[in-house]
Amino acid sequence: MKDTLLEVTNLHAGIEGKEILKGINLTVRPGEVHAIMGPNGSGKSTLSEVLAGNPAFTVTEGSVDFHGKQLLELSPEDRSHEGLFLSFQYPVEIPGVSMVNFMRAAINAKRKYFDEEPLSATEFLKLMRQKRAIVELDNKLASRSVNEGFSGGEKKRNEIFQMAVLEPVLSILDETDSGLDIDALRIVAGGVNKLKTEQNATIVITHYQRLLDYIRPDFVHVLYKGRIVRTGGPELALELEERGYDWIKEEVDK
Repeated sequence: MKDTLLEVTNLHAGIEGKEILKGINLTVRPGEVHAIMGPNGSGKSTLSEVLAGNPAFTVTEGSVDFHGKQLLELSPEDRSHEGLFLSFQYPVEIPGVSMVNFMRAAINAKRKYFDEEPLSATEFLKLMRQKRAIVELDNKLASRSVNEGFSGGEKKRNEIFQMAVLEPVLSILDETDSGLDIDALRIVAGGVNKLKTEQNATIVITHYQRLLDYIRPDFVHVLYKGRIVRTGGPELALELEERGYDWIKEEVDK
C-alpha cells in the first residue's frame, strides 16, 4: 500500500454561516488521478477553495492530513510551499506584474521556505525555457503581465506552466476545461499528463467527460449536496455522461 498523500476526514465547511461541505471523506495516494464530478452547487469548487485555504470559507468540523502535516493549520502560502497547487476556474489578471518576475518570486519563496538558496537569473531563465515547452507556451506570453489580455485558453495554459515550474505534489484543477476549445484542451491536458509522476497526484474537478478522455482518472467521485455519494473508476464518468445526474439525485434523495 502506497503512503497516503491527502486524507480528508469528515470535512464540514461553509461560507457566511451556510454549510456547503457536509462530511467529505477522501483519500489520495501518490501517482493517482482523482476526478470529482457533480451538479452545480454540490460543493466541488468549495472543496478546492477550502483545501487551498481561501479565508472566505470556514471549516467547522473534520481534518485534512497532507503528507503528515495538518493542512488546515497551515497558511495558504505554506500550503503552496508544502506542495499544494490550485488551478482556478477563472484565473485572475495581475496587471503590471510580469510573468517572469511573478514566477521567480514564487519559486524563490518556496526555496526560502525550505532554507534553499534562491535561483540565479541564469538558472531561472533556463528553468522557464524547459517548462514553457511542456505546455507550448509562447515566449511572448511568458514575458507579459500575468494573464493580462490572455484568452481563456492562454490563461489555462499559463496555469499549467506555473504548475510545471512549482512542481507541486498535489495539483487541484478546478474546471480547467471550462471555456477551452479542443486544441487548447489537448495542450493543457497534455501538460498535466507530462507532469504526472509516481510521487505526485492530481484532483480534477469537472462537469464533463471530455476532459477525462485526455486526463484518465484512477477514481471518479460524485459530489452531491456536500457529500461524496458515489465512487468508481473511469466507467462512472462515462455513465454520468450518458445518464446525467438525475439518477444519482434520486438514489440519494429517496
